[in-house]
Amino acid sequence: MSDNKLIRKEILSIKPYIPGKPIEEVKRELGLKEVIKLASNENPLGPSPLAVERMGETIKGVNIYPDGNVHRLREKLSVKLGVEGNQLIFGNGSDEILVMLAQAFIDKGDEVIMAETTFSEYEFATNIMGGEIVKVPLKDYTHDLKAMAETISDNTKMIFICNPNNPTGTAVGRAEVEDFLDKVNEDIIVVFDEAYYEYVSDKNYPQSLDYLLDYENLIILRTFSKIYGLGGLRVGYGIANEKIISYLERVRQPFNVNAIAQEGALASLEDQSHIRESLDYNRQGKEYLYREFDKLGLDYVPTETNFILVDLPKSNDQVFKELLKQGIIIRSLSSYGYKTKIRVTIGLPEDNKKFIKALKSLLNK
Repeated sequence: MSDNKLIRKEILSIKPYIPGKPIEEVKRELGLKEVIKLASNENPLGPSPLAVERMGETIKGVNIYPDGNVHRLREKLSVKLGVEGNQLIFGNGSDEILVMLAQAFIDKGDEVIMAETTFSEYEFATNIMGGEIVKVPLKDYTHDLKAMAETISDNTKMIFICNPNNPTGTAVGRAEVEDFLDKVNEDIIVVFDEAYYEYVSDKNYPQSLDYLLDYENLIILRTFSKIYGLGGLRVGYGIANEKIISYLERVRQPFNVNAIAQEGALASLEDQSHIRESLDYNRQGKEYLYREFDKLGLDYVPTETNFILVDLPKSNDQVFKELLKQGIIIRSLSSYGYKTKIRVTIGLPEDNKKFIKALKSLLNK
């Protein structure tokens, strides 16, 4: 059997996504009893207690297919966001919506613009459909929207902007975004991925929902995986005008958001005290890690998210392995072309302290 005849050639260029190591795997491999994970930007407080209770009640009915239209969550979110229900689409995580976007809009040979250092799933979704990836270098670890606009050609079909950006934690401001949108042809889909939207404290951060009326080519992606603590359930959603949503609905799989996930997300929206507590822990953790990095003389990128990009005087892969032996999982950024940078999730106070203690020991060797 010939692979050349069997496999679509577009698939051969796809690099499988490598997730952060799971806690149980590290425990099993290294014989550890305690492991902390600061690698995947999860909420260290976990999900809302109200969500846990609601999900427990929902388990009894999992013999029934979920609501394929996600009616109750759609209704709740439309009121919260001030949009119509038909302006929302839901996915098995935002990742699934990225693939829907590629399936609905990208033809073979279409150009898709993205930052050189950003969320890897944009590249994955583009490659699936045979699109041509055009990467634009970051400027000061931030999307260079001016350069991205200058890169647009007659073949450009879609532009991805991760705001705040993963893995750098930076965000582009309102003025830059508005100037950029004015330069983009209406036949080009602009995707604002705002997975970390709730963590942003910069007052100059653009409220992208305000642009939906004026820019019909815009779609905004958000998720319940980060601040809402539901990463294991996979619930993401997109907001756009009803025409874009109608095209995405044509490629959406039926029953793609499971019943437990829908109830967990719905309850999470109702528990604002959990959001406030999560933000407070994140703010305190960020301030603590900034102080400790300063003491260690380490360069880091100020963040608008729940993670920090840090530059080390040693190989990031080496530090990753050494920390792993001590039961601390962080993210080496060698896959992004960085040799000494890591990404660390802001954890609970005791986890942050354990990480800093271990890092100090490694750097002093």
